[in-house]
Amino acid sequence: MLRVTLRGSGLPTVTLGSGETLLFGRSPHDALPEDDYEDALRTTAIALPRCAPHVSRLLGELVVGDEIARLRWHGSGETQVSSLFDAPGGARRVTLAEGMSLLLDEGENQLVVMRGRQVAPTQYDDLSIIVEVTPSAPAPAPRTPPRGTDLEEDRTVPAPHLPRLSREWYVALALSEPWLSGTDDYPRPPSNREIYERVLHWHGYAWNLERAQRVDDAIRSISSLAFGPKDDPFRAGSGRAQNVRFAVGRRTAEVRLVTVDDLETVERAASARNVPPS
Repeated sequence: MLRVTLRGSGLPTVTLGSGETLLFGRSPHDALPEDDYEDALRTTAIALPRCAPHVSRLLGELVVGDEIARLRWHGSGETQVSSLFDAPGGARRVTLAEGMSLLLDEGENQLVVMRGRQVAPTQYDDLSIIVEVTPSAPAPAPRTPPRGTDLEEDRTVPAPHLPRLSREWYVALALSEPWLSGTDDYPRPPSNREIYERVLHWHGYAWNLERAQRVDDAIRSISSLAFGPKDDPFRAGSGRAQNVRFAVGRRTAEVRLVTVDDLETVERAASARNVPPS
């Protein structure tokens, strides 16, 4: 028999036993089973506090068996799962995308939904959830969960992104290109000059990015959106400039402010523009 405890900042602690299921997200109650009364009794739904409006109403489904606890991810965005366990190396970190499942390790598992918690109208921090798996006594008695509503304002909205084809969008592409292209062993982040040259190659016009201060201003704007105010390395004011730029480039790719598809699109546009007329 297992006991699974879910907790987080501002979240009431929820404890499940073997045979129970927990649905969690911004507003997961509509995903509760309706046709099977027994399943409904064994299923609990909990809304995570202060979720950003772009977070899916149903993020995860946690199923507790007699010997295993399985997490199935339903969110449209990715989540990182970290855990500690008694094994060589002693830790693992994986990323789950929509439709993927993961057997949780015994002990503490941390789920991080990047930019999932709203702290101001346009500012977001990471949303962290702890799921602890331990052997247990018999499971607690099941309870009937409340039902949710399908209000217009409760619908999932797109995640915040940079304006497509804007100056900051192109700078983000150039900054995170090592991670998007699979060359993240690149020894250093691109310089201001290299970012300017990449944007000029892709777009044919680089605004005023030949001025280093304009590149720095764009990177600060990207960092604020990628990290949120709490973890923004520029607000922290510590660390070498190169280390900060490396972190911003990696985070920009992780939270998908720009994507591999975006990189392929600008490369195709640059190739088409540079083909000489026949």
